[in-house]
Amino acid sequence: MSETLENIVENFSLFDDWEDRYRYLIDLGRGLPHMEEALRTDSHIVRGCTSRVWLVSVKRADGTFHFEADSDAHIVRGLIALLLAAYQDKSAEAILATDLAAIFKETGLDQHLSPNRRNGFYAMVERILADVRRAA
Repeated sequence: MSETLENIVENFSLFDDWEDRYRYLIDLGRGLPHMEEALRTDSHIVRGCTSRVWLVSVKRADGTFHFEADSDAHIVRGLIALLLAAYQDKSAEAILATDLAAIFKETGLDQHLSPNRRNGFYAMVERILADVRRAA
């Protein structure tokens, strides 16, 4: 995935219509790397999401974290892309210091996603933060 978090936030501001923003979010999700079927196990399911979401966190030798994630829902895949842009290959300190709630608000996603999608997004965030805290 080549989009940075800053690019994503900026691109959201370019769209006046929420339908266009949803399309952009779905397009972001299409750019996610393929997750191997072997990783789509119950132990990798994110609890609290209405859609099925699988998330794998790996702490690398250099102290950065790498994540693989996927979902069976297009919009959720876009939300995963947003999370990966924020957290992928960063240190625990950088991950824990990232205020995704502010970014969610800045993009307007806090107001335009259904409560279930919003709760699922924060369930993914909490899972990542818990994995990082546990490994750090």
